[in-house]
Amino acid sequence: MQKVAIVGCGFMGRMHANVYGLLENAKLVALVDRKPEKRVKYTEEFGVPAYETLHELFEKHPDLDAVDVCLPTYEHKDAVIAVAAAKKHVFCEKPMALNLGEAKSMISACDHANVRLMIGHCIRFWPEYVLLKKITDESSLGKLLSINLTRFGEFPSWSTDNWLADESKSGGGVLDMHIHDTDYIHYLLGEPSTVSSWGTVDHRGPSQVFTTMSYPGGTVAHLEGGWNLPNHTPFKMAFRAIFERGAVIMDGGPMAIYEDGKEPVVPEFPKMEAAGGGNISDLGGYYHELKYFVDRLESGEPFEVTTPETSRQSLATTLEEIRQVKSR
Repeated sequence: MQKVAIVGCGFMGRMHANVYGLLENAKLVALVDRKPEKRVKYTEEFGVPAYETLHELFEKHPDLDAVDVCLPTYEHKDAVIAVAAAKKHVFCEKPMALNLGEAKSMISACDHANVRLMIGHCIRFWPEYVLLKKITDESSLGKLLSINLTRFGEFPSWSTDNWLADESKSGGGVLDMHIHDTDYIHYLLGEPSTVSSWGTVDHRGPSQVFTTMSYPGGTVAHLEGGWNLPNHTPFKMAFRAIFERGAVIMDGGPMAIYEDGKEPVVPEFPKMEAAGGGNISDLGGYYHELKYFVDRLESGEPFEVTTPETSRQSLATTLEEIRQVKSR
C-alpha cells in the first residue's frame, strides 16, 4: 500500500484525489496547499489532514511513500526537488517544467536521492490513444501514412489566481495544452526528423500552434492546439490516423476503426465520471496513469510508458515549436 500526499488543491488535485480513492494499493493520507480556505474545503471533501507547507507534511507523515505535485508549472521544479530531498517518490503534473534547465534539475535531484519521478502525460494512458498506439505498433492496418492531432478550447479560466494567463508561469496555451499531443506523437512515432510550426501569440503568450512533423519512412503528423477561442467554446480533443488499409478516427464522437472491406468498428471503453469542473468529463486517463505509477512503485519495475527523459524530450520539442511561432 502506497501512502500518498497531494500538493496543490486545485482542479487537477481534485482529479487525482478522486483517483486515489479508487485504487486498492494506494491511500491518500494528506494534502498541502498554501491557501487556508482550500485546505479546509479539501479536508472536508476527502477526509484527510491538510498542511500549509511540505515541511509540515514531512514532519507529520515521515512514513509517506510518494507525493503527487499538482502545483502550477512554475512551481514544479522547487517542489520536486524538495520532495526528492525528503526521499519520497514523485508524480508531477505536466508540463514537466518551463525550460530544459529546470527539467534537468528535477531529474538530477531524483536520481541523486534514488527516488522515482514520473510526469503526468495522461494522453499516453487515455484508452482511445492507447488503442491507436497498439494498432500502429502492430501494423494491423498497415503502415501509418499520416495523422492529425487536435486539442483546443476556450481559455481555462478556473486556475488558481488565474496563473495560466501569465506566460512566465504557464508558458501559454502551447506549453500547457498542446504539449499533450506533442508528447503523444513522440510516444507513437519517436522523435521527428523535422518540426515546422506556425501560430499566434497574444497577451497570454503563445496561444495557438499548427505544427507539421515528418518522420523517417515518410509518415507525416499535423498537430493543432491552443486555447485562444471565445468563452463557452467546447473543449475538443481529436485525431485522424490514416493507414495503408484503413483509418482510425475520433472527432466529435466515439473512436471508430475503418478497414477496407469491413464494417466500421466502434470500440467500447468504460467511462468514469470526472466531477469538479474543468474541461474533461472522463477520469479514465488520470486513473490509468496514476494506477500505473502506484503499481510500478509497488512492484519496483521501471517506468516504461513514460519516463523523465521522454517528458524532457517532449518539453524540448514543444519549446522549439514555441520558438518557431514567436520567430514567425
